[in-house]
Amino acid sequence: MYTPKAFREERLPTLHEAIREIAFGTLVTSGEGGIEASHLPFVLAPDEGPLGTLYAHVAKGNDHVARHVGEALSIFAGPHAYISPNGYPGKATHHREVPTWNYIAVHAYGVPETFADPARLRALLVRLTDQSETDAAQARPWQVDDAPADYVASMLKGIVGIRIPLDRIEGKWKLGQNRTGEDRRGAAALLAERTGDDEQAIARAMRSFVA
Repeated sequence: MYTPKAFREERLPTLHEAIREIAFGTLVTSGEGGIEASHLPFVLAPDEGPLGTLYAHVAKGNDHVARHVGEALSIFAGPHAYISPNGYPGKATHHREVPTWNYIAVHAYGVPETFADPARLRALLVRLTDQSETDAAQARPWQVDDAPADYVASMLKGIVGIRIPLDRIEGKWKLGQNRTGEDRRGAAALLAERTGDDEQAIARAMRSFVA
C-alpha cells in the first residue's frame, strides 16, 4: 500500500483497534487461477503471535483459500469521505485547491491455513457471534447456544475455518496531516455538516490531528 510518511500508522494497538472496529474485511489470495477475494467477518486474536492472528470462515464450497498457496492479504477499509476544496480557507482567495478523499485502511498479511475440526469451528463461531451481537447493542444478544445443538452441528459441516498468523501489518490514516491546521479545521467543519456516519467519523479523526 502506497503510504506517505505523513499518513503512516505503525502503532500495533491502534491497528488492532481499527481491525476490531471494522471487523468486516476482504481476504485476497493469488494462485494459478489468478487473484480471488472473499468478503468476510473477522475475529482478531491480538496476543496470538507477535502481530496477532486473524480468524474467519467460508462456505465449504468456497475453496479459493485452499487452492492458493503463499501470502494472503486481508484488507480492512474503514470510514472514508470526499473532501471538497470548499473546506480550505485558501480556496476563497487563490483557488489553487483540488478535491481529495480521506480514509482509514489497514492491510494485514500472512499465510492462511484452514481447519474443519467441529470444536474449533464452533469456538470460532461463538467468538464471532459474541463480537457481532455485542456491537449490535441488543437488549438480549443472540448466542450460538440459542440454536439446537443438532442444527449447529449440521451448519458446522458446511463451513471451513481460516487462521492467518500475521507477519506484516500496515495502516494508512489519510486525514490531511500534510496540510495546515487551518485547512484541517476547515475541511473537518465542512464534513461535520454532513449526516453520514463515515463523514462524521472522518471529521472526528481529522480533528484529532489538528493542533
